[in-house]
Order: sequence, then C-alpha cells, then structure tokens
Amino acid sequence: MAKIRIVTDSTSDIPEAVRKEYGIEMVPLKVHFGAETFYDAVTIRPDQFYDKLASAAAMPTTSQPSPADFLEVYKSLGSEPGTEIISIHLSSALSGTYQSAVLAKSILDGNTNVSVVDSKSASYGIGLLVVEAAKAAKQGKSKDEIVAHLERLRREMRIYFLVGTLEYLQKGGRIGKAAALFGSLLNIKPILTIDNDGEVSSVDKVRGSKKAMARIVEMLKAEFGDRDLHMTVAHAKSQEMADEFAELLRANFRISEMTFTDVGPVVGTHAGPGTVAAFARPAP
Repeated sequence: MAKIRIVTDSTSDIPEAVRKEYGIEMVPLKVHFGAETFYDAVTIRPDQFYDKLASAAAMPTTSQPSPADFLEVYKSLGSEPGTEIISIHLSSALSGTYQSAVLAKSILDGNTNVSVVDSKSASYGIGLLVVEAAKAAKQGKSKDEIVAHLERLRREMRIYFLVGTLEYLQKGGRIGKAAALFGSLLNIKPILTIDNDGEVSSVDKVRGSKKAMARIVEMLKAEFGDRDLHMTVAHAKSQEMADEFAELLRANFRISEMTFTDVGPVVGTHAGPGTVAAFARPAP
C-alpha cells in the first residue's frame, strides 16, 4: 500500500501542533517589511506579525514560494519508495503559489507521484481540506479517494468573514479607495466569502460588527438548516470578537466540533487586524 503524504503552504493557517500531529509538510510564503524578510509561520508568528504591523512605517508585502521550494519538499518526501504526495494550496485566483507547485511537479522525474490541488480557498478554508486529507491518509484511503473527498468538502464548506478595517482590502486592490472611505465613515461591514472560482467577493453589507455576525448566522441557517456542523473560527488579533462570534454560533447551531485558529501573517497582510472568519461544514 502506498504511503500518502500531505503538503500545504503557510496560508492554510493550520496550528503547528496540528501539522505535527498529522505529519503535514508546510512550505512557507514570505512577508517583507522593507528590507526585512520573514517566513510565514516559521520566522514570524501571528502575534509578532500584528505587533510589527502596528508600528510599521509602510505596508508589508508578500511573495509566493518558488518552484524550487516545492521541489525540495517533494524530493525529500518522495525519497521513500512508494510514497505518494497530495499538495493542497492557496487559491490560484489569489496567488501564484499553486502554479509554483505545479511547475515543481513538472520538473520531477517520474518516480515521485504528486497531485497538486487548487483549494480555491484561503486561510482555514485550505486548512480544513488539508487536515481532512491527512486524516483520510492515516485511515488508509487511496490518493484518488482523498482527492474526491476534498472535492466534496470544498462544495459543502461555507466561509464568511469580516474585516476590522477596509484599509487593507483597499490597499490590496480588493475595493476602491472611495468605497473604503465611505464604508469606514458609516461603519459599513461587508460580509465577505471566497466564491467557487476562489475569488474574494462580498455577499452583503451591514452596519456594525454585531449585526454582521448575526447576518452570517442567518446565512448559515439558510445553507445548513438544523444539521450538525463542524465549525472553525479564525481571527487576526481579535480574540474578544472571535469568542463573541463563537458563542453566537454555539447558541444557534448544533456544533459537534468547534476549533480555533489565528489568521496568519500572509493572509493578515491582505485582510488586516480585526478580521474574524467562520468556516463551516456539515458534520460527517
């Protein structure tokens, strides 16, 4: 039986302890503060990043891994005979990370079996797929079975998130400057998702975070009804709001599993501090 190894990138925002538990390999993206370069989730952690962001003279930038970064990991994992690799990455609509992985696969010799999967998602939208793939691999599922399982999960999962300020979306080109200014003045909170094409899109706009979280509950009820759910809440230096959001979700749904994670440095560069997100799927 083939041994299946799971690879992802740092934008999956999977806690380090979970990666270690399931033997998940992670290739980091980079965050640049001027001339300083940090490796996401390796040489800079979320709390360090948000503290540094608060005092930075200019907005940081991010960059994707090179094909060589992926090639090194694939060769290392593939050196064990019979190993197959499933490599799951940030939406190709948001980054060239997926393409770097595809290029690395094309350079490999025929002895290493790699399937590269476009998550069409970000943050724990990727992380959920990665962890479930690792669990399935431990259960002895085949590579084809795991990839098919990921397709089902991606269709079932719903992602909604709020940002603390529109400044970072505006600077990243996701919304216009006038829209950001207008929204900030009126405390407008766009409810955002990642659509089927892997793009960030707005599904609604309300005034204030509490109303926005209540509206997310309404949308999740419309999607899932009274089904049992697995839920992950992520936040970017906004623990209090994440806790409030989690309690609201618990009060309105039967949640068989609730987990928490931090929005990491690369995703946080584009979403900004104060972001909170819900990642929901039906319980198996």
